Amino acid sequence: MAIGVFDSGVGGLTVHHRLVERFPAADFIYLADQANAPYGGRSGEEIVELTKAGCVRLFAEGCDVVVLACNTAASVALRRLQQTWLPAYRRELGRPVNILGIVVPTIEAATGLPWEHEAQWREEKAEKVDVLGVFATPATARSRVYEIEIDKRRQDVAVFSEPCPELARMIEAGAPREELAAVIDRHVQALKTRIGRHPDRAILGCTHYEIVADLFQAALPAGTPLIRQPEATADALARYLERHPEFRPGERGVRRFLTTGRPGEQNSLVETFWGTPLRFEPA
Repeated sequence: MAIGVFDSGVGGLTVHHRLVERFPAADFIYLADQANAPYGGRSGEEIVELTKAGCVRLFAEGCDVVVLACNTAASVALRRLQQTWLPAYRRELGRPVNILGIVVPTIEAATGLPWEHEAQWREEKAEKVDVLGVFATPATARSRVYEIEIDKRRQDVAVFSEPCPELARMIEAGAPREELAAVIDRHVQALKTRIGRHPDRAILGCTHYEIVADLFQAALPAGTPLIRQPEATADALARYLERHPEFRPGERGVRRFLTTGRPGEQNSLVETFWGTPLRFEPA
């Protein structure tokens, strides 16, 4: 079988690249829903339906596990699909399948705590508060998933999300780096103004942003730690596969790349971080 990786576009390739490095023998199928990208400005119902359609396609291609390498899909659609759709779909397929996301591993990395942990509420305030900035799509920011879930676990971490409406679209289109740098700097300054200072740490809460992580690093004060979703997701998937041997990742090293959009070579930004040109086949 295989591991599926789903995103609205090319941003999820940042996660996919790290998964391939971690599991070199495994078979991977990547699906980019570029015909409907980006997801960040869509309604919740649209995001759920588009994410479900992507998972159906990857399961049909033989994937046992699908990783939603898209913060918007993971924030808005994952829990609903797991609870209301996937149980019946498993029975229909007649085999075990599952959908995982990147938000849970990111929150575990941000808090240093397992997902199952919930803090005991205390009346007294923490002596020192760690300010965590989250740069995200509007849909992820609206979901408040990082604020809600981190607050359940760490009362000494204050989370502030900064929605970046056009950034994923610009990265997907291969915008010049100087234009991307200007937009990123504007959002960093906007977050600083809202908080009253720069954050102590930051989450790049859209996998597209990982492609230009160096521009975020340049816009933030020197040495600001960035929580990297690809590494956190690879660690989480390794633990998951150890606990669930029924999911077989394959052993032929297959690499397929599908898109609902225009097939062929992807933009130069993708080539820069991937290290070689990537050609997508039509989905």
